[in-house]
Amino acid sequence: MRSPWLSKPAIFGPRPPINCLLLCFVCVLGLIVILGSTSWSVFDSATSIPVPDVYSSYRRLKEQAAVDYLELRTLSLGAGRQTELEFCGREKENYVPCYNVSANLFAGFKDGEEFDRHCEISRQSQRCLVRPPKDYKIPLRWPAGRDVIWSANVKITKDQFLSSGSLTKRLMLVEENQFSFHSEDGLTFDGLKDYSRQVAEMIGLGSDSEFLQAGVQSVLDIGCGFGIFGAHLVSLKLMPICVAAYEATGSQVQLALERGLPAMIGNFISQQLPYPPLSFDMVHCAQCGIVWDEKDGMLLIEMDRILKPGGYFVLTSPASNHNPHGSSSNTKKRSTLTPTEEFSENICWNLIAQQDETFIWQKTVDFHCYKSRKHGALPLCNDVHNAPYYQPLVSCISGTTSNRWIPIQNRSSGPHLSSAELEGVQPEDFFEDTQVWRSSLRNYWSLLSPIIFSDHPKRPGDEDPTPPYNMVRNVMDMNAQYGGFNAAMLEEKRLVWVMNVVPVRAPNTLPLILDRGFAGVMHDWCEPFPTYPRTYDMLHANGLLSHLSSERCSMMDLFLEMDRILRPEGWAIFSDKLGAVEMARALAMQIHWEARVIDLDNGSDQRLLVCQKPFVKK
Repeated sequence: MRSPWLSKPAIFGPRPPINCLLLCFVCVLGLIVILGSTSWSVFDSATSIPVPDVYSSYRRLKEQAAVDYLELRTLSLGAGRQTELEFCGREKENYVPCYNVSANLFAGFKDGEEFDRHCEISRQSQRCLVRPPKDYKIPLRWPAGRDVIWSANVKITKDQFLSSGSLTKRLMLVEENQFSFHSEDGLTFDGLKDYSRQVAEMIGLGSDSEFLQAGVQSVLDIGCGFGIFGAHLVSLKLMPICVAAYEATGSQVQLALERGLPAMIGNFISQQLPYPPLSFDMVHCAQCGIVWDEKDGMLLIEMDRILKPGGYFVLTSPASNHNPHGSSSNTKKRSTLTPTEEFSENICWNLIAQQDETFIWQKTVDFHCYKSRKHGALPLCNDVHNAPYYQPLVSCISGTTSNRWIPIQNRSSGPHLSSAELEGVQPEDFFEDTQVWRSSLRNYWSLLSPIIFSDHPKRPGDEDPTPPYNMVRNVMDMNAQYGGFNAAMLEEKRLVWVMNVVPVRAPNTLPLILDRGFAGVMHDWCEPFPTYPRTYDMLHANGLLSHLSSERCSMMDLFLEMDRILRPEGWAIFSDKLGAVEMARALAMQIHWEARVIDLDNGSDQRLLVCQKPFVKK
């Protein structure tokens, strides 16, 4: 017996005429024929875009279909017809956005503020790729690249070199096409080793090899003079970060990065540096030219903000030495290049040593000191901006209410952090992140090794270490989270340093990264990064594209910025969801990058996109 549902058709509304149904049927057939021929032409046009291999399993066939859909959607929106971007003119070989001094002056900035970072003033009107200089050469591999750099790679003249400080002259040689830096062996009494040992002895240590035991690991080197002091600190297993103002030529930051030393453009005439309170164990200023008593001492207050309890402020300046006998009894007669005794007491600093041209202050370890100061002293901050992003300078004391107020001598050493240093982070999440990156980095290296040495023009000889051991030195983790990628690099004894970047709208993990002794900074990826072109060998972005999917910034502008700061033959690694990776691959092709999608084969929708920037010589 047939079901009543089958014997009687269900018709809602009035029954349509038979001739109307036939007409609709013919129209549908016609549309199928037209769309079918059109769709084949679309597929033909899509064949020029490389796609991943077709997999046999059902899951991977579904993923391949999703990829095809994304590419067809891109074509339908017109992106497939976009051509590769052109190169900028030679005048932009050393282009650094956000530091247009003439535009800043025209906008009304003065009194030194014209040298600060103002991204809202200077916007690049034309999208183009910053090309390398005519005689650019791939930097030498570390550690040879620390001591010898190609002169064509940096914008500095021989006259600028000859006008540099005496210490720099002693440690640099100008040759026909390169700058050579002396090794530390055999330096004379006035050399760097003796200076470093002097600083160590002034804070009560036997030698500079005891810096780590004394709690000094992270050092902010202001006006770093081409990385002379920083290179020595790296040899002592410390983490120095060179910070200097933007310079159109003769840049200290550019030369330090070219040597493979941590550095970034930073100025604090009117804005705070992009670090949270209590970030560094030592701040070092050797002939940096800053008048610390200007702006009612606000420049010194900024140094106090980023200095950890018990940390040291080291100042070396010939102009400050008004007492040849080395006594600190006449400190009030010193030049204004040094802080006055009265002001240093106001911020609870103690002048612990003075010898020759060098003065060392130590920040108090007791936050009660600020409550016992005289009436009218600087107030305490509310610390609303725990990780400020170029906020205005403040005239108050920061960090006194933080759980991270821990004297540097009492801080954890190595990978183990205390509960205070893990503030706001679940310990299980932190340790899981560490384990994940240990295995992920090994996978990265096993994937990269055959890729690099099947394509790379500098194939290693038998005497070279396992690839790609030292072909990468300057690394940036663009979405660092807890710094697990950096920690895994150190555990694997890779000869790299990592700039750990925490996006401004991501969870604020920068204090934790800095407490681990790593280099790190906060940054808004809708803006250019404060560095010179061609300063990083590898860019790593885990989940960054998905994170930025809801942001206001352009993905193409992000890729142009990555191309600007990446060295020729440098690498970019994206780990993200399938859709984000396919979008990134399309953008990478527009900026001339070689791009490969790699399936992690772990059952997830995560993919790796490995890109290499070509060395374009034209």
